[in-house]
Amino acid sequence: MAKPEVTGAQRLLIDLGATNARFALQRAGAAPEQSMRISVRAQPDLIGAIRFYLAETGARPMAGAFAVASAVTGDRVVLTNHPWAFSIAETRAELGLEHLSVINDFTAIALALPRLGPPDLLKVGGGEGRADAPLAVLGPGSGLGASGLLPGPGGWFAIAGEGGHVTLPAVDQREEAILRILRRRFDHVSAERVLSGMGLVNLYEAVAELEQVPAGELTPAEISEQGVAGVDPIARETLDVFCAMLGTIAGNHTLVLGALGGCFISGGIVPQISRFFMQSRFRERFEAKGRFCSYLATIPTWLVTHPTPAFLGLAHLLDQELGGARGSSASVLIAHS
Repeated sequence: MAKPEVTGAQRLLIDLGATNARFALQRAGAAPEQSMRISVRAQPDLIGAIRFYLAETGARPMAGAFAVASAVTGDRVVLTNHPWAFSIAETRAELGLEHLSVINDFTAIALALPRLGPPDLLKVGGGEGRADAPLAVLGPGSGLGASGLLPGPGGWFAIAGEGGHVTLPAVDQREEAILRILRRRFDHVSAERVLSGMGLVNLYEAVAELEQVPAGELTPAEISEQGVAGVDPIARETLDVFCAMLGTIAGNHTLVLGALGGCFISGGIVPQISRFFMQSRFRERFEAKGRFCSYLATIPTWLVTHPTPAFLGLAHLLDQELGGARGSSASVLIAHS
């Protein structure tokens, strides 16, 4: 099938999470521009949010690529942690787009990894990483995203997975006590139940119950702020356990993928507590895999500080699909219309 002739036209990029939708425009081979963030609570649905953005920018895109905080397994997309849902085909037709691709948000971030430079990353231990080896990426935000980038004969292949919903393990008795509390509330305590914005609240309440003190009604941002400042010991332990458990899950994810090229932490939460994170137990727990400690010790871990890495991945995806690609190629299992 011939590629649509939209290489010179504006392209609509959307990074759609459960809290915010981020918008940008892009032309073939160019950097994203006119970025805007819109609260998903401020609009009735995705089409309403898109029309608001297009009205504000005066843009008339002919193609689009959306990164969504959900599994994309067909035409119908339902956000995991928000009631918005949409049809890819109907959205393309409603907006008059000639081409629309929709992928998982962390699949988009995985596609961005080769395009990140030193200003976009903070190293959190390990060696230099092996060139042309798999890369792992995960990160807490409204949920917990996870993906990876695998090398192949024709370039990189990005994984479309749901690793944030693996069962959360306990490493010590304190964590086991926390999980016992959470298991009373949830039929399945996934990693996302702790390693996310809502997870911070779940974890904070569990720690408060263990300490037999009332849990304050704090938002995820307030828990992070008070934990970093050290003004609330419950919030402080919450952040400590949060970073340690993230290290455990990151180490597991890296082992599964054989990600000798490195493991990248992205998402909206960790960059906001970067100084605390760099000094936390994250790296210690990342490597704490018994006989495979030395294997993981050589693998670098990086904190992604780029504000919108999904846009880089989406722009690259459209460059590959529609022409105008520059640099190494990448492919991904996607749903498109």
